[in-house]
Amino acid sequence: MFYHLHLRSRFLQTLILALIGFTFYVYYRTTVNDVQQYSLLRNTSHSAYQEGSHMYANVSMDMRLTSTLKNSSSDSVSLSLYETHNVSNPLISITTLSTSSSAQFSSSLMSTSVSSKQNEKFQTTKVANMTRPAPIAVRDDKARAIYEFGHTVSVPERCPNEGENMDLVVIVMSAPTHLEARTAIRQTWGHFGQRSDMSVLFMLGTTLDPTVKAILRKEQHMYNDVIRGRFLDSYSNLTLKTISTLEWVDTYCSKVKYVLKTDDDMFINVPRLLAFIYKHAKSRNVIFGRLARKWKPIRNRKSKYYVSQTQFQQSVFPDFTTGPAYLLSSDTIHRLYDAALNQTYLKLEDVFTTGIVAHKLGIKRSHANEFLNKRIQYTACNIQRGISIHMVKYSEQFDLWKKLLDGKSKCK
Repeated sequence: MFYHLHLRSRFLQTLILALIGFTFYVYYRTTVNDVQQYSLLRNTSHSAYQEGSHMYANVSMDMRLTSTLKNSSSDSVSLSLYETHNVSNPLISITTLSTSSSAQFSSSLMSTSVSSKQNEKFQTTKVANMTRPAPIAVRDDKARAIYEFGHTVSVPERCPNEGENMDLVVIVMSAPTHLEARTAIRQTWGHFGQRSDMSVLFMLGTTLDPTVKAILRKEQHMYNDVIRGRFLDSYSNLTLKTISTLEWVDTYCSKVKYVLKTDDDMFINVPRLLAFIYKHAKSRNVIFGRLARKWKPIRNRKSKYYVSQTQFQQSVFPDFTTGPAYLLSSDTIHRLYDAALNQTYLKLEDVFTTGIVAHKLGIKRSHANEFLNKRIQYTACNIQRGISIHMVKYSEQFDLWKKLLDGKSKCK
């Protein structure tokens, strides 16, 4: 009985080995045929193939990065890059072959001759392109790539004759939902906007909320003092809001003497501000405000203020005036606007505009003590001495307005 079992075991072992051998033979013949088909489509060396595989991975990543930018720009750049490198489906399929098959594929490709000069030129250009990184990240991270020009609402009549006879235009950065803040400003310090030598306007982006849209239409019809840029209103787009402000002044109010950029949680002592402007009437090429010196970029990805090495490489920012309020001489507007569009985008608008861009242009940033840009104790003398006070709630605007107009306080 044991003898029969032994013979049967040897027979089964032989049969299994034969089946395994036949399977490998079929796989080998199939793989060779597949590789020969690919060798008819492409003509390059094994090293070029490896570089091409890495290149395709890099191109795919660049395309994904570019897709976050403006659609029209992204599509044209991605398509151009795809056509330049001629990334094809066979390359994707080849990367799935085994190591041994890749070696056979390499020798098969090397044995194939180039049939035309046009193919030679294509291969030379292609391999040369593989040796240098695609310049998408360098070219498309500029603000121009994501900024949409123009305004949906422009109210140019609020700056007659391009501001030729105006000393000041105040543009308040606001959000679509901040109707109460805008109303409080109109009823307090924004009342000075009725003077012929100055205007007070609000800058907003777009909103997707139909209810808010309807409210904004009514507000515009009633006050006609809101500028609407072509960007989605959000914290990440504050720099776009500032660029849109620069574009509006450059287009409709270029002859005004000074421009104050401020926020809707600020109280502005307009009489003190006008006195400051008259004192510096002859100043040129300058931005006044509260100067921030030697600030370092935050590299913590979890931070709201995170700045990557790609966005800004240096370890220290150029000195800049803090964002709640700063005053620009009008001769800086066009240059800042033009240079900002060609600068790597950074969502920290004050660092971007009054720091990085202004520094490159050689625009002076001057510290002025009257720009407080912080919350202070609300005494009548504190309010009367400063130009700008930060973190003011809309309900507090009326209290500060009353104390500004208080003629009883005797301040040193």
